[in-house]
Amino acid sequence: MHCMTRVEFVKLKRPEKAKHLCELAEQFFQDGAKILIMVSDENQAVTLDRFMWTWNKGSFIPHAYDNGAVDCLEEPIIIDIAERSSHGADVLIMGRPCSLEFMRHFTRVIDFAEVYDQQLAAEARQRYAGYREAGFAVAMR
Repeated sequence: MHCMTRVEFVKLKRPEKAKHLCELAEQFFQDGAKILIMVSDENQAVTLDRFMWTWNKGSFIPHAYDNGAVDCLEEPIIIDIAERSSHGADVLIMGRPCSLEFMRHFTRVIDFAEVYDQQLAAEARQRYAGYREAGFAVAMR
């Protein structure tokens, strides 16, 4: 259990979450962090896994999709659909919302405010308020 979880919101003005997931993962990886990226389902996980190899010609982000079949604990970046931190990540990047209980296991959590869509933007505002109530430090990134 970390003493304080810091949640940072990234504003998305266009539906380009995959690109942002990659950029953020790369930044945190370069800072030496271990990262867990949560997505909604296997289809998203496989798509993101592939996208990470090709999204930016000049970058290499060592990562794995943890589908339970392979041991990828050595990878600095894990993509997962289940709430488990198998490799002791410090950073959680939420491609989908996660439970507050799960979020408490990380020092830094990234969430997205999808401002291009009113419904998604409203949900992000609700999560923002919920995080503050839960005692997280919340900020815009």
